[in-house]
Amino acid sequence: MRAKITVAAVVLVAIAAALALTAGCIGGATPIGKLLDDPTHYDGKVVRVAGDVGLSAGILGYGAYRVDDGTGTINVVSQGGGAPREGSRVGVEGTFRAVYTLGTQTMAVIVESRRSTR
Repeated sequence: MRAKITVAAVVLVAIAAALALTAGCIGGATPIGKLLDDPTHYDGKVVRVAGDVGLSAGILGYGAYRVDDGTGTINVVSQGGGAPREGSRVGVEGTFRAVYTLGTQTMAVIVESRRSTR
């Protein structure tokens, strides 16, 4: 009986670990629209977003790209991982930086610390 409990425990731990890895950047994602609606609340905080890559450019390991999750679009700056190709799906974790808000327009960026692609 003890061996069955140990095997079951190992299986549960493996499943939990797999879910944690899968959720790494994408799990707990904040809608981009929510970030842009309340930029001062998120400024300087680590956030997670997930979506499709729009414009993308990279050189010598640095990169910049746009992520669109259907609620909004945000620019992401990568300081060492280049930029993913346009059209790919990504999860990004990084520091949110509110640049400005002018009327109904908010300019913000996420300085990437971690990324997952699918």
